[in-house]
Parts: sequence; C-alpha cells; structure tokens
Amino acid sequence: MLIGYGMSEATRFGLREETLALLPPGSDPIKILHISDIHMAPNQELKRRWLHSLADLKPDLVINTGDNLGDLKGLTPLLEALQPLMAFPGAFVPGSNCYFGPRPKNPLRYLSKASDTPRNSPKYQLPWQEMHQAFGAAGWVNMTNRSHSMPVNGTRLDFTGVDDPHLKLDHFAGWPAGSSTSNQAPHLRVALAHAPYQRVLDTFTGAGAELIFAGHTHGGQVCIPGYGALVTNCDLPTWRASGLTYWEFEGRSTPLNVSAGIGTSRFTPIRIACPPEAILFTLTAKA
Repeated sequence: MLIGYGMSEATRFGLREETLALLPPGSDPIKILHISDIHMAPNQELKRRWLHSLADLKPDLVINTGDNLGDLKGLTPLLEALQPLMAFPGAFVPGSNCYFGPRPKNPLRYLSKASDTPRNSPKYQLPWQEMHQAFGAAGWVNMTNRSHSMPVNGTRLDFTGVDDPHLKLDHFAGWPAGSSTSNQAPHLRVALAHAPYQRVLDTFTGAGAELIFAGHTHGGQVCIPGYGALVTNCDLPTWRASGLTYWEFEGRSTPLNVSAGIGTSRFTPIRIACPPEAILFTLTAKA
C-alpha cells in the first residue's frame, strides 16, 4: 500500500508560487519559472503534458537547475516536453544526472546520510552535450562555471552559475564585469547551482548574491508527515530540503530557493509526503 501511495505521489505535479520584492525601485515585475530534477525517461506522458502546461504561465525567464535526464533514451522525450518552455528566455546549470544515468541499487540507500555519487563510467554516460546544444539553440544560457548578464523587463540580471557540486565540478566565476559604472544601473545578482552544498551557498552569499536557485534534494523524496525530510543527499540541513529560506553567511542573508524537483530515479519511482513541483517566482520592486 505504501509503495502504491508513493508511486501515485510521484505524479501529483504541482506549482508553488513565491513573491519577493528584490528589484530596484520602479522596476517592472519579473516572472521566473524554476524547474529542476526532471529525470526524464521514455513513456512519461503525465510528466510531458504537465511540463507542456507550464508554458501557459508565460514566464519572463526559465531557470533550470539540472538533473534533466533519467535514462539513456531520455533526451528526445525531454526536449519534446520542454519545447514550449524553450520559447522563453532561460538559463541552466547541469546536475550529475545530466552527465550520468541512474543505476540499479538498494532503494534504502537513499535514506543513508552518505552521499551517493554516480559512477564515472561510459556505461552510464548520458547525451548531455546534445542536450546543452539544444538548450543553447533555443536561447537558454549555459551557466556552467560562468557569469552572464541578461536584460529582463528593463532590469539587468547578473548571473553566476557553477557545474555540479555533487561531482565536485564547481568553480565560482564571479559576476559579469561590465563597465566601470555597471553597478549604478538597475540590476539583480542571481546565482545557480544544482546541488546546494554549504560551501557553494557560502561562496554565493559572501560574493553578494541576491537570489539563489538550486535543486538536487528532491525535497527529501521520502518525508515523514509533520516532520519533513530525512535526508538531502548533500550537507544541506534537512529543514531546508525544499522551499524558500534565507542563507546567512558573514553578515549577509540571501533568499535561497531549493526545488523539491519534478522527477525521481526510475529505480526509485516514489515520493512520500513530498510531491513534485515547479516554482513560479514573481519578483517585484523594493518599496
């Protein structure tokens, strides 16, 4: 019965909405759709239709924080599912399950505190290069250990992003240099990472990030009602496994949004008290 409930919960897709007053005074609102941990595989029709429907939100920007693929044959269904969303501007970073696919294992290992890193083996390699090329061809910006500026609704968004911290591939690139007077123009500093390891969040916050997006945790995937997540699959505290919190470091406090994710490993296709989600952020001007 519990397994049946968990499999049903894994397809109970929902939308979380958040509003933050972060933009410079007088700025027009910006709608950002945050998606993460799709883990796409063939024959996931419910997921495909739901991802299609997100385009009806008409976001100004799509943020994708990785773990897009869940199968060696997942690229074609992934791109078909995301096709309507790729009509909007976007930015992305990869996760470990963009590079390497899942493998059979004891599902109870997910509840271990130990981090489980995918095997670096050709047997498990996924078509991440083709995926990144398709994202780039649609205009989504690859933020893998890069910085980049993008105008959105009259406000300059300064991005920085890192490669997957779970694989220890992260290297902080700083912020876009711009001109000597660039800090005087209306802007917002946004940081992206797949796995929200504390070292990465400290780096982002210490460098002046004003908003951080991450995924990876699946919100705990198997949660206890009234208590929450048992694990985060990284060193993030379990009470931060999903949702909007504030990360504090060296006197700074930065909004941190951790997505509970959209999919699961095909070898552990259950969620308990932790349904899949996308998040629609509405950024508004400061008073």
